[in-house]
Amino acid sequence: MWTNDLSKVLNYVPRIEAGTVWVNMHTLLDPAVPFGGIKESGIGREFGSAFINDYTELKSIIIRH
Repeated sequence: MWTNDLSKVLNYVPRIEAGTVWVNMHTLLDPAVPFGGIKESGIGREFGSAFINDYTELKSIIIRH
């Protein structure tokens, strides 16, 4: 999305069904920012801390010692 009007961006971006929206730039991938798709382009996220639930299994361990 290319624009000089930040208010239009803030109004329009929540209505875009996409995993990533770039504003006034494109294809920058920052490992600290979650990356992934929506619908047929994929579900889930990589990078950032959002991916951790997809790659881990929760386990409870209770020990009486």
